[in-house]
Amino acid sequence: MDGGRTVASTGWRPASGLPAGDLVAIERALGWRPAVARPATLARGEADTAARWIVADGSTGTRSAFVKVGATSLTADWIRTEHRNYGALRGWFLPEVLGFADGERPVLALEDLSDAAWPPPWTDARVADVLEAVRAIGATTAPGHLTPLEYDQPSDWRAVAADPAPFLALGLCTASWLAAALGALTQAAADAPLTGRTLAHLDIRSDNLCFRAGRAVVIDWNHASLAGPDLDIAAWLPSLHAEGGPPPEAILPEAAGLAAWVAGFFCARAGDPPIPDAPHVRPLQIRQATTALPWAARALGLPEPIAG
Repeated sequence: MDGGRTVASTGWRPASGLPAGDLVAIERALGWRPAVARPATLARGEADTAARWIVADGSTGTRSAFVKVGATSLTADWIRTEHRNYGALRGWFLPEVLGFADGERPVLALEDLSDAAWPPPWTDARVADVLEAVRAIGATTAPGHLTPLEYDQPSDWRAVAADPAPFLALGLCTASWLAAALGALTQAAADAPLTGRTLAHLDIRSDNLCFRAGRAVVIDWNHASLAGPDLDIAAWLPSLHAEGGPPPEAILPEAAGLAAWVAGFFCARAGDPPIPDAPHVRPLQIRQATTALPWAARALGLPEPIAG
């Protein structure tokens, strides 16, 4: 498998070493029994609460799949939601769904995208491919079970104002800078065009994207909703810039409201305690807040944030 390399040299292990119940559910989802498995570790890292594996039917690798197991009630609900969304969506930007098995620890099986190109690094062509995929998503008929995004738009900056300590502990700005900027940030976020009837993924970032045959494939559809047409792009841009991509305004100019809202979303959460079921989330939010806050300041004509 893997070009003739041995199972041991590439992290493969006998699938019989997986939890017995998970192996049974994986076989039920796929319709065939894996012989070997290896962890599917993404750039963000993974936790035992959302076990992710590449499985294959033997050393020749004639069949392989990516499977994820809901190991807690939260991740189990995410997987069920994602499966429902995949079942109702159609588009070239989606991975192929190979199967699903429900239960206490549900299993979702997707095509193995190990050989696809996963960012970063970012190039102009890759950025263009993602923008094409987001446009295609927005032009897709949304499943009937999805509901419009409902959000109290200024609430994140109001939460920061009520208790600035967790955010200020990140060191992204001084207390005096925050005090001077809060009014403008809160008002701009309140005016952001969040709502709409456009299909939105709502979690576009590099660990949910890969490139194959000149197109971007978008995974992890458990947050899909209906929203404004630019929200997916706006929410992606801070992480893109943090990974060496262009500044957000190079792609989405004249978007002060969205910039302020996105910055508030990350700044209000990045300093919170870790989420046990998703320990990768806070580090990602810190990185996104680090680029989103200066974007909002530039968009609103505020002074550059002064590190605290």
